[in-house]
Amino acid sequence: MASKDPSLFSQAVNLAFDVANGRNALSKLVPPCLFLLDAVLCALVIWKIPYTEIDWKAYMEQIAQFVAGEYDYPLIKGGTGPLVYPAAHVYTYTALYYLTDDGKNILLAQQLFAGLYMATLALVMVCYWKAKVPPYVFPMLVLSKRLHSVFMLRCFNDCFAAFFLWLAIFLFQRRDWTAGSIVYAWGLGIKMSLLLVLPAVGIVLFLGRGFWGALKCAQIMGYIHIAIATPFLKQNAAGYLSKAFELTRVFFFKWTVNWRFVGEEVFLSRQFALTLLAMHALVLTGFIANKWLKPAGKPLSAIIMPILQFTSPFSPQEEPRVASHVTPEYVMTTILSANVIGLLFARTLHYQFYSYLAWSTPYLLWRSGAHPVIQYGLWALQEWAWNVFPSTPISSGVVVAVLATTITLVAIQKDEKPEPAASSTRERKDA
Repeated sequence: MASKDPSLFSQAVNLAFDVANGRNALSKLVPPCLFLLDAVLCALVIWKIPYTEIDWKAYMEQIAQFVAGEYDYPLIKGGTGPLVYPAAHVYTYTALYYLTDDGKNILLAQQLFAGLYMATLALVMVCYWKAKVPPYVFPMLVLSKRLHSVFMLRCFNDCFAAFFLWLAIFLFQRRDWTAGSIVYAWGLGIKMSLLLVLPAVGIVLFLGRGFWGALKCAQIMGYIHIAIATPFLKQNAAGYLSKAFELTRVFFFKWTVNWRFVGEEVFLSRQFALTLLAMHALVLTGFIANKWLKPAGKPLSAIIMPILQFTSPFSPQEEPRVASHVTPEYVMTTILSANVIGLLFARTLHYQFYSYLAWSTPYLLWRSGAHPVIQYGLWALQEWAWNVFPSTPISSGVVVAVLATTITLVAIQKDEKPEPAASSTRERKDA
């Protein structure tokens, strides 16, 4: 007679499912175990895989000129051309310049970037956990070949920008609005790629901090950018602004990861650029109106009109209620969806941009409610496409298709009514 007790195999399967879905005490061990395994992997990458020179030498050549006293941005140049990043990039890489013996100690630089990778991964995991993401999603955070390459074998400045983006998300989840704004401003000062999430950051601050509080945070961010740019603005303000935020940059078809399949003629056309810009604005507006402003509990017109009159659309009694719905999940979903929307309609993407995408996709796919098999399938397709070098029409089509699918799944997902954020006195204050 067969035993009524479940078999040992069934018990093991049930245990695995419970752990993977966060229903077991062992679930809490999944992130730290993966973190430790990834630390070992980072060491192996540095030890076994040769470093590839792309931008590090040019960064150091540019910093050497800055250290020597050159503050005129258009005159600061390296092997890959002129300096085209904001002032925080200069200060960040100046520190690396001194730490790595004027940039000559590449191995130490790689080790520092491995530390940066692990610090960013720790932030990502904490943010995911605060957003109640189940453990089965976490392996996707540590298995990217391209991401390890971007950090430890290339030493791109995007790695620092990604770190400060995730630090800002972490602080916003904790309702540390001022600290989050400062950190975000510094990340934006390293590379203007973080402009992609600026609309979402603005809305998070607007709903979480209130109209006037959000304006104060915006003012702080503006002051930071003025302060760090002052030495360069004094020397050549027009030169700094034209290079640090070069919006008219000409892109090369040979380096594109995402639009190879449209052909070079279309890629270089002004019509294609304007179409992408229009589509970006259209989708962004749709998310703002139908997703991101839902916690306000008011129609879009009732929010916009008071703002145009420079007054708050919320009464003093309404602000705490609205702010209570700015949960860790809301912060993650809003900022990461803005990020992926921006990447979807970007004029071009290079391989280092994966530092912004790799840790965004797993969360959004989970948040969309897609089946885990679909989540892992889309993640695997994305990882494959970003590892094809040079990109091909097929790989670039897959890059765009996965981005578009991710955003579509998030867009059609019915929003759950957010639970008010638990807020201690410490977390509610503008710290």
